[in-house]
Amino acid sequence: MSSSKRAPSPTPSERKRQDEVDRKREEEEQAQLPYKWTQTLTEAEVTIPIPQNLKARDLVVDIKKSSLKAGVKGQPAIIDGSTPHQINVDDSTWVLSTEAGQRYIVISISKSAGSNWWAHIVTNAPKIDVTKIVPENSKLSDLDGETRGMVEKMMYDQRQKEMGKPTSDEERKQDMLKKFMEQHPEMDFSNAKMG
Repeated sequence: MSSSKRAPSPTPSERKRQDEVDRKREEEEQAQLPYKWTQTLTEAEVTIPIPQNLKARDLVVDIKKSSLKAGVKGQPAIIDGSTPHQINVDDSTWVLSTEAGQRYIVISISKSAGSNWWAHIVTNAPKIDVTKIVPENSKLSDLDGETRGMVEKMMYDQRQKEMGKPTSDEERKQDMLKKFMEQHPEMDFSNAKMG
């Protein structure tokens, strides 16, 4: 008879140490990429340094629904692979940019509706831990309808709790009980409890 023992959960200090190790490894992996990238929930931007003398006609940039390829014609692509989620191709663009004497290909990717945080720009690149992303404060108007509704409900419930008032779910239960009581005046609700 074998007994399977589970490893003990890491202590908060062990978890913090491991998070720091993971973050440092992640930063090193991202620093080694031949491009830099940033993202919001709805967009991603890739910045690829290229030689100063290159023009747009010297480049290959191919943005497809599920893949991205960019580089210099006649050379191995700088970035080439499948994307972790779909791209809204019609709203994605690229430009040549010069900043502080350095030339860049800047690719603006519009994530498809309902998208989320990407762990990487292309699936053959090292991943980042998306659970550790701390998003910038965004406006509710930036969110899609369903997400916006959830956030507004959470904000309302939080305010209600802070004031010692019932949350939206508790209010709904109370309303249901009140209607039921009105429909059944013959019943005794003196010992009714909300659960």
